[in-house]
Amino acid sequence: MIFEFTSAPGFDFITLFSKQINVPVRDNVLEIPASLGEGYVRKVGFGDDFKLTIHRYILKEDLILKRNPAIQSNNVRTIFFYSNKEDFEVKCNNEENIPFFQKNDSSIILSTNDLRTEIRFPAGSNIQYVVVGITASRLHSVLSIEKPNSTIQTITAEDASFLFFENLDPEMQLLLKNIVSVDMNNSMNNFYVQIKVQELMYLLFSKLSLRENTTFKNINSNDAQKLLVIRNEILNDLSTPPVLNELASIASMSETKLKQLFKQTFGDTIYNYYQKARMEEAAFLLKQAKHSVSEVGYELGFSNLSHFSRLFEKQYGITPKKFSYAV
Repeated sequence: MIFEFTSAPGFDFITLFSKQINVPVRDNVLEIPASLGEGYVRKVGFGDDFKLTIHRYILKEDLILKRNPAIQSNNVRTIFFYSNKEDFEVKCNNEENIPFFQKNDSSIILSTNDLRTEIRFPAGSNIQYVVVGITASRLHSVLSIEKPNSTIQTITAEDASFLFFENLDPEMQLLLKNIVSVDMNNSMNNFYVQIKVQELMYLLFSKLSLRENTTFKNINSNDAQKLLVIRNEILNDLSTPPVLNELASIASMSETKLKQLFKQTFGDTIYNYYQKARMEEAAFLLKQAKHSVSEVGYELGFSNLSHFSRLFEKQYGITPKKFSYAV
């Protein structure tokens, strides 16, 4: 199933989606019919300039969400919180599918609505995510930061075009679970959800406010697509360190531009991002796949297991051997 939309002023996902699948919306809830799967989409409003859509369903066929760039600037920021452990794919500009999340990954996408994106959820996936739509002015008011860094300034600026990624840590995952699971039949729970969403946003913007102050460069859909390709190249083979000039060639960017846009979007240098992903994969293999320390080290390209242990301990505060015994 393909659902294509444009985030124009007054855009309402649940209303347009209900028309496509020919199911009515009752009390701001769209129940997925048995013919398509099970679950629901729920809309929660905190005013015309601050809205929330909760997605919780399993579908019998692939779901492809295509967002076209806004025809005119509407200054809406979209924050996508995804906590499912299953894979899905995202792409930009109708390019080749790009795996977006790893096996044990949970992430956040924050973007302006002038970027073209496509997200694919495979059939049978336990889809569980929350989308916040908030205007720049309302966000600026909610944050009320006296001396914001360059990242926060960009996000709350009226004329910016950006794409930011952050990891969803365990505390945020728990908040997201509470939001998705709340019983909206209780009249006070709209207020509860608003508090929890703002708490979730507080944790996100606390992370973003720690990012290094740098000169911001506007991003377009083509840049966004190339950055996703580069991210995929890095994560595709964690046993091999990334080579900057090769990645720049793939992205058709100068090395300087690629380094700047990558760090701006993902919050870290290409090599540091690779090393963190490498250690996260190591933790996954030790915990979920029950591989030995030596198997994991060699699989991730380490010829020196002592070096692997030092890097792992630096990131997690515990050696891989102790970590494997603790799980």
